[in-house]
Amino acid sequence: MAGRRRRGIRLRELYAFSGGRSPAVAGGYSREVHCNAPGEAGGHGYAGNKISTTKYTVVNLVPKSLFEQFRRVANVFFLVVSCVSFTPLAPYRAVSVLLPLVVVVGATMAKEAVEDWRRKQQDVEVNNRKVKVCREDQAFHQTEWKNIQVGDIVMVERDEFFPADLLLLSSSYEDGICYVETMNLDGETNLKLKQSLEATTPFCEEDSFQRFKALIKCEDPNENLYSFTGTMHHEGLQYSLSLQQLLLRDSKLRNTDYVFGIVIFTGHETKVMKNAMEAPSKRSKIERKMDKIIYVQISVLILIVSIGSAFFGIETKKDINGEPFQRWYLRPDDTSDFFDPNKAFLASFFHFMTGLMLYGCFIPISLYISVEIVKVLQSTFINKDREMYYEEADKPARARTSNLNEELGQVDTVLSDKTGTLTCNSMEFVKCSIGGIAYGDVETESLEKNPHHQDPDYWGYYKDSHCDQNNSIKGFSFSDARLMNGEWSKQPHSDIIQKFFQVLAICHTVVPEVKNESTKILYEAESPDEAAFVIAARELGYEFYERTQTSISLHEFDPRIGRKVDRTYKILNIIEFTPSRKRMTVILRNDEGQLLLLSKGADSVMFDRLSEDGRASEAKTREHVNRYSEAGLRTLVVAYRELSEEEYREWNEMFEKAKNSVSDNRGDLVDAAADIIEQNLILIGATAVEDRLQKGVPECIEKLVQAGIKIWVLTGDKLETAVNIGFSCNLLRKDMKLIMITLDKPDIVALEKLGDKEIIAKACFKDIEKQIFNARAEVRMAGSRDVLGLVIEGKSLTFALAVDLEKSFLELALGCTSVICCRTSPKQKALVARLVKKGTEGTILAVGDGANDVGMLQEADIGVGISGVEGMQAVMSSDFAIAQFRYLERLLLVHGHWCYRRIAAMICYFFYKNIMFGFTLFWYEAHASFSGQPAYNDWYISFYNLAFTSLPVIALGVFDQDIPASICLKFPSLHQDGVKNIFFSWRRILGWMVNGVCGSLIIFYLSTNIILPQAFRKDGSIAGAEILGATMYTAVVWTVNCQMALFLNYFTWIHHLFIWGSIVSWYVFLVVYGSLPTTISASAYQVFVEACAASPLYWSVTFFTMASALVPYFLFSGLQTTFFPRCHDLVQRAHLDGLYEHLIRKTIVPPPLSSSSS
Repeated sequence: MAGRRRRGIRLRELYAFSGGRSPAVAGGYSREVHCNAPGEAGGHGYAGNKISTTKYTVVNLVPKSLFEQFRRVANVFFLVVSCVSFTPLAPYRAVSVLLPLVVVVGATMAKEAVEDWRRKQQDVEVNNRKVKVCREDQAFHQTEWKNIQVGDIVMVERDEFFPADLLLLSSSYEDGICYVETMNLDGETNLKLKQSLEATTPFCEEDSFQRFKALIKCEDPNENLYSFTGTMHHEGLQYSLSLQQLLLRDSKLRNTDYVFGIVIFTGHETKVMKNAMEAPSKRSKIERKMDKIIYVQISVLILIVSIGSAFFGIETKKDINGEPFQRWYLRPDDTSDFFDPNKAFLASFFHFMTGLMLYGCFIPISLYISVEIVKVLQSTFINKDREMYYEEADKPARARTSNLNEELGQVDTVLSDKTGTLTCNSMEFVKCSIGGIAYGDVETESLEKNPHHQDPDYWGYYKDSHCDQNNSIKGFSFSDARLMNGEWSKQPHSDIIQKFFQVLAICHTVVPEVKNESTKILYEAESPDEAAFVIAARELGYEFYERTQTSISLHEFDPRIGRKVDRTYKILNIIEFTPSRKRMTVILRNDEGQLLLLSKGADSVMFDRLSEDGRASEAKTREHVNRYSEAGLRTLVVAYRELSEEEYREWNEMFEKAKNSVSDNRGDLVDAAADIIEQNLILIGATAVEDRLQKGVPECIEKLVQAGIKIWVLTGDKLETAVNIGFSCNLLRKDMKLIMITLDKPDIVALEKLGDKEIIAKACFKDIEKQIFNARAEVRMAGSRDVLGLVIEGKSLTFALAVDLEKSFLELALGCTSVICCRTSPKQKALVARLVKKGTEGTILAVGDGANDVGMLQEADIGVGISGVEGMQAVMSSDFAIAQFRYLERLLLVHGHWCYRRIAAMICYFFYKNIMFGFTLFWYEAHASFSGQPAYNDWYISFYNLAFTSLPVIALGVFDQDIPASICLKFPSLHQDGVKNIFFSWRRILGWMVNGVCGSLIIFYLSTNIILPQAFRKDGSIAGAEILGATMYTAVVWTVNCQMALFLNYFTWIHHLFIWGSIVSWYVFLVVYGSLPTTISASAYQVFVEACAASPLYWSVTFFTMASALVPYFLFSGLQTTFFPRCHDLVQRAHLDGLYEHLIRKTIVPPPLSSSSS
């Protein structure tokens, strides 16, 4: 026995009567599942339940991983060079050329192999989990997940994960409900309610499935987590299936002792596995530019190798002309093809191949892995930033990817959602309109900041001094003595008021919950709006306290007897709210036997559905709705109608047929059926709830605008509401001229009533085209001090995003300081993000908190998710996650600035040090008649990037800080350095390259002209190639590390350790490597201990050449900061001198938004 069934109900969501739209499924509806029939799954070719999430297998690990590594051009180059190093053409030993490539590629492959092994272990653990499955003997046995097949009946117990996608048959509750935690799927911690069909609820014991047979026909496997369509044929009857009966793999059973379910999808055909794909690949602009620089480096390498090969060919041909031979030491009369004067062209080609290896150090092989390490460490600092930790919710900032850190410092445009992003998404019921009369005394936050706030004629009718209530109830900030404490029953239209409260208390999907420790009822709602409505109804006399599958019960104030009574309403149908429908409807039967339809929805759809007799208070209600919207409140219109038995019966047959259909247009059929009954409504009134701004939003937006960042708000709210929120959050200002683009015009409305869609579309397109044309002209005519804001509603946006108008619309929007798009759908948000991204060269950041923002976050260059109350879908699809919008200021202006500057400087420095090192080789080879003779020992070259110069550049990328965080926030205009890409422009990159070339020339010239002409040792012997090479190499190591020390703005002990430690490690290497046998150390044998260390000339040349090589940087930096200072230089100087006020007076910082200038 499974255990005693539990009585009672603790519903958290109600979908059982849902008639919402199901998204179309690409795969069709061909799946058939034979329940409790072992072997049928194999006959249909359905996948097994064993899963594998690994990237590699034992067979393809090496080839696939190598393919991934050699997609990078630098690795391909070094692979070619390594192959050539095994030929006689190589100037170095093959092992010294191959080692750096093996280290870099091997380290990356090892990292991926370890990560994949961990995934493999997780797969084994999951596949070997146990669950009870009904087998051939009709008994339940513990079975491993990997052995489950489609059609099996499984029993899942409390706190266990579902092993596959199951169809719920029954549970430990009598009405077949269960609670599911879907954190692994969508990140949400609140429990979801699932409910079985009434026909399968009796199958609640282990021995009750002996004769259970059924055939399920449903949609094919797909990735949509929020839809499921199918039918079940059982005992000659057909039952409609929906998402309410589907238990998804990797979700967990909670607060329920056990459930029984039929396996529908297994393994990689389950919805969660269908969704197991990588997020859209995003690469930063700097990373893409870095690839181009690598190509430039390779081009420079090929150029200098070609120059050297050409000169070598010419000189080789000369060797055969005349006596004596010009280069007698090469024995041109008796030589190989490599130096044969008779085959000068072939010798030149061989020299070209040698040169590719000789100058391989031009290409920084460790650049990619170093940048990857730095970005991961930068992300750690973002995650640990206490200034972005939201203590109330215990939520720190999270860098969910490290690829885009530097992009934060280059953001040009921010696209933001409103509800839950700028606002708290915690609704307060503040006002209402009932029967054409406005109620509510509370002044809202948005009202206080509205430019018309001080106009008593504009707002005075909201005021009423009847009551002054101290609000302490979350979700209820309403105060009006005419309605409070049962006083509404004394109003002239008390019957309408009563109906209004009934709609609020009944028309919803809220579920009541009573905590064990108290009798207080808590409400679990799908949205904060619904919770606010139910709480308002409760406070005004209509307390919703119980819900079952077929009824809703209220403690209802009866004005006839003057006290509360218990009433139960039988729920017949619930037609849920969807973004396309914009309304919700409940059909019920009251205790008097009346059939009632209660509906609430957006004014844009509700007013058109009123009957002629139901419009008595329409004019006043419209006026109130508009005023509420202008005050920044969210509004819904409330209406009802009575139904006859015959009308309802006919409609219900049509509705059930639509719900039971198994086809792609099921949603359209359901919507069409719902549309038929939702007509001829009688208007009751309207609600107004306030969603207050999050803390710090106005100040954050002001800082971002001062930083030169354009801000667009994309919201589903009404135009008036969006505009008022714009004023509240400083996005719009009193001195700003607003350009409104809307189709809410009498001529368009008149056309819409005719119903010809083609004519309406053409007229709307032409109207929007004209509005955009006129607005663009207005932007061009506006003076430099004129500040413009653009507001466009969703219907107009549909036409503005058309192919013929999108460029004009974008040009108009970019000419405005602020842009607000209202009444936008999730798809429109994504399309706007795509348009701005493609139409501008700037970096686009999108920020949102809900599932409707996911498309926008993924389309933008950077997606930032707000971990608010709408679940975690946005966060899970984002690149960065923060708890509050105000943290965006620090994320962009502080971390963005630091990461951008660090990465840019790091990459520039990488190329600088490699060019300096590579060109010393080139100058030496030119000195040696381009003979292919290397200036340095081969192991010197191998360890240059791996040991002696790698750590300081990593420290630069992680720890350097040009200015403190407080100064970044004090001078937000510094953000423009990243927007204009000042620190990683081609001019700056080439400047660092030229610095490297100049430094290499100075080092080579001074070293050769000081060391070679005179005695090097005390015994009078001169320096050989090995001593010259060691001296030049020492000078290079000192120069590039001291250059780093000069460039740094912020020293830590780590910087000192890495910079001076790298120099010391070079000397340690010289001693250790030079002590090895000559077969290993070759030209480095005892070169430091016996020759260089004892020579004053070595030390003097080292420090003199190092100081001289740094002179070009000194001169350029000094001249630039003294005579051509940039904003960044001035701020740094002010930071050192404390002259902030002087800079502010010089207008480095833009004026506040309250001023008249932009």
